[in-house]
Amino acid sequence: MSVSNIIKPGPLLEKVNYPEDLRKLPLGELQQLCFELRDYIIDVVSVYGGHFGASLGVVELTVALHYVFNTPDDKLVWDVGHQAYGHKIITGRRDLFHTNRRYGGISGFPKIKESPYDHFGVGHSSTSISAALGMAIASKLKGEEHRHHIAVIGDGALTGGLAFEGMNNAGASDANLLIVLNDNCMSIDPNVGALKEYLTDIATSSTYNKLKDEVWKMLGVLNKLGIHAQELASKIEHTFKSFLLKHSNFFESLNLRYFGPVDGHDVEHLVHVLEDLKKIPGPKLLHCVTVKGKGYAPAEKEQTIWHAPGTFDKLTGKIHKKPAEKPQPPNYQEVFGHTIVELARMNPKVVGITPAMPSGSSLNIMMREIPERAFDVGICEQHAVTFSAGLATQGFIPFCNIYSTFMQRAYDQVIHDVCIQELPVIFCLDRAGMVGADGATHQGTYDLAYFRCLPNLVVSAPMNEQELRNLMYTAMLDAEEYGKRAFSIRYPRGQGVMPEWRTPLERIPIGKGRMIRAGEELAILTIGHVGNLAVKAYTDLLSEGYNPAHYDMRFVKPLDEELLHEIFQKFDNILTIEDGCLMGGFGSAVLEFMADHGYHARVYRLGVPDKVVEHGTQEEQYRECGYDVDSIRMKIKEILGERSTEPVLDEKKLQGKFGR
Repeated sequence: MSVSNIIKPGPLLEKVNYPEDLRKLPLGELQQLCFELRDYIIDVVSVYGGHFGASLGVVELTVALHYVFNTPDDKLVWDVGHQAYGHKIITGRRDLFHTNRRYGGISGFPKIKESPYDHFGVGHSSTSISAALGMAIASKLKGEEHRHHIAVIGDGALTGGLAFEGMNNAGASDANLLIVLNDNCMSIDPNVGALKEYLTDIATSSTYNKLKDEVWKMLGVLNKLGIHAQELASKIEHTFKSFLLKHSNFFESLNLRYFGPVDGHDVEHLVHVLEDLKKIPGPKLLHCVTVKGKGYAPAEKEQTIWHAPGTFDKLTGKIHKKPAEKPQPPNYQEVFGHTIVELARMNPKVVGITPAMPSGSSLNIMMREIPERAFDVGICEQHAVTFSAGLATQGFIPFCNIYSTFMQRAYDQVIHDVCIQELPVIFCLDRAGMVGADGATHQGTYDLAYFRCLPNLVVSAPMNEQELRNLMYTAMLDAEEYGKRAFSIRYPRGQGVMPEWRTPLERIPIGKGRMIRAGEELAILTIGHVGNLAVKAYTDLLSEGYNPAHYDMRFVKPLDEELLHEIFQKFDNILTIEDGCLMGGFGSAVLEFMADHGYHARVYRLGVPDKVVEHGTQEEQYRECGYDVDSIRMKIKEILGERSTEPVLDEKKLQGKFGR
């Protein structure tokens, strides 16, 4: 059923399928359109889920940008893309919006392949300024200097180093670039750092804003009298900003013309301001103050919770949660959060670090209980890693929690600042493997491959909550006693498998796997949580006469070579399963071992093929990649052949020939 038969847009929004329709509306109707657009986002997300507060906060800005600029000829780049729902709805995707983040539906982020209005694919933060600058320079080289280029970036994303690099380069150019700073003091959690305090000073300085308004009124009068006041405006504005505000020339020190702050929810004023800025050449920045979750009271009040709340009752604001029929396993993130507090109470050297994801990683538990030893460093993964390395040089044991997909941004720091210097930083890679609705930009599928090639780094993955606790405990002991190598622990998004997960901490021998089930004919080797899918798959086959063995390897580096020798000497058929890329991953490590030691078994590998995996549920993504429970079951049958429910005697086995 089409969403048009379920959720109706308002009368104005129904007329706006594309920005060209929007531009036909009189200015006085834009506020009503914003009301209807905001209401439509609330209606659809309450039923189908998705990111929420960020898009509500930029409704007026979205409408104003498309009203003033000639998109898609003018290029509009949204940073991260959480806030682009309104943009999608008025650029030809309103009737598809209910498929947002669902398997086969539209992406939750701007995506080049999806629409000519999505000028750059995003998902990770801080990329918009560099991308839009590249487009602006390209337009200049092609002689298309009429074209405008706009980067919309939140104040949270502005803390990323790439944003500063982009501004620095833009300020040294004559590019026709407008940076729109969407300042709401939030990313997912409240923003931190000196930049946030600086922006707050600007936005809340009543003296500055009063003088600014008076100057602009005076300049408007002069312009009406035919007196060109641009040079005067620049001199006056620069003088009173420098006089009134400490460090107020930060953006202008980068040679970016600064305008603002302006009310990001006054759509008519935004239109007037943007029309004026279109006439000013060169790189410039417009500072808009907005409220995340604007127009929906619960989202304004609890901005972190309402970043992506799932489905909810629009009228009451009650978030829908499926009632549990029995005790449920915790999310792996919760296990990390509680366990690091336990370790920190045990060892005063333990510290926790996260780049702007305290709630998502559950480091916020430590921030509440031991705040002086838990650090949110802002959206800057590179800094998080090197900051952790600095702590390690002074004898501390840093647990640096970064999502697998975001760790890619700090790869050089892991190599240069941690591994080469033999520093005991513990990397906890959250959201490893398939992540679900966030899709291609957030899949944590590469870390096993990109980490196992590094020296002085242990690479591990727990099969369940108990193993996660024990690996964290083991990593802490290794850091304190050995202290010359880093330690990586990866775990997936979502629930584990153990409702009773608070088990006593036990040390695990580094580089040692374990046998989950003895068997014959086929050895199944798994790494991490995906081992639980294997258990479900072969358990269903036992009654049909299949008898595979199962080994949880725990470590990709160092591999348990003693165990692998036993396996290759006994089994002719080996199946590896991993929630990560096949190229260079766990299965590749097993193949390398086989080649290095002259074994000749048949090795089959399941994991993520060499492709981009789009959004959907985790189960749908597992199925697409061929390692969900059904796919594993089918692979076992394919390897061993169909058989009756009665076990068939094998003469070789009766003769004691179990392989080499």
